[in-house]
Amino acid sequence: MGLPQIRGAQAREVWRRLGAVTDPELDEPITDMGFVERLEVRRGEVEIAFRLPTYWCSPNFAFLMADGIRRAALAPAWVTGVRVQLMDHCYADRVNAAVNGEQSFDAVFAELSDGADLSELRETFREKAFLRRQEAVLRGLLAMGWDAAGITGLTLAGFDALNLADSPEAAAQKPRYREILLDEGLAILPQDPAFVTWGGDPLAAGELGDHLMRLRSIRINMEFNGALCRGLAAARYKEVDLSGDEPGLVDFILGRVPPRDRGTGPDCRT
Repeated sequence: MGLPQIRGAQAREVWRRLGAVTDPELDEPITDMGFVERLEVRRGEVEIAFRLPTYWCSPNFAFLMADGIRRAALAPAWVTGVRVQLMDHCYADRVNAAVNGEQSFDAVFAELSDGADLSELRETFREKAFLRRQEAVLRGLLAMGWDAAGITGLTLAGFDALNLADSPEAAAQKPRYREILLDEGLAILPQDPAFVTWGGDPLAAGELGDHLMRLRSIRINMEFNGALCRGLAAARYKEVDLSGDEPGLVDFILGRVPPRDRGTGPDCRT
């Protein structure tokens, strides 16, 4: 599952927007995960094909990603239409028909949804993404020598002024964490606390240790699942070296796996 060749300014704009679409369980961009197989733009019409690590990936996850892809691709003012194609999946026909026909998940997968929509699932994954991004920044600050009182007393203005160059993962997650803070209304004004719970309560210095323990368990789970997905995808599409050196769950628990190199993006050609 390599990166597609992206040609033209309009295609590059769509690709950048696709970088905001994540695997909902992992909070990793689908562009980094190598899920996007093809991106083409013709006279304002955008076509995007993507595929997932396994043939049986959960249909609600597949639908969330397909819907996210469509929304991201429709964002530029010049786009006149979008067609999304999920490939090599047991529910591909139904997901494609639903997303391209602007139908809801529960309308197409009634037997799986039990009458419920995906709003609760979206909220759950959004919370996990928020906590995962927050933990990366908190770990970066602790590594730089910040104490609990300094961290929990940081305002949004102070957060914006942070230089996290010495912590690449924290630096990468800083704008992503801030994005959720603003989108969810958790921190808006310069004097608002930068580090809060998902419920909006400021973190207290005395509670930071316990909070970090919870975030650590979330990170380990997400990173392990991410490695598993990449391994499954690589094996499925014959892009893996089965040398026996792949990280296991214990490696994530013991902190033996360094942060992933997010790379420089696709082959962009004019």
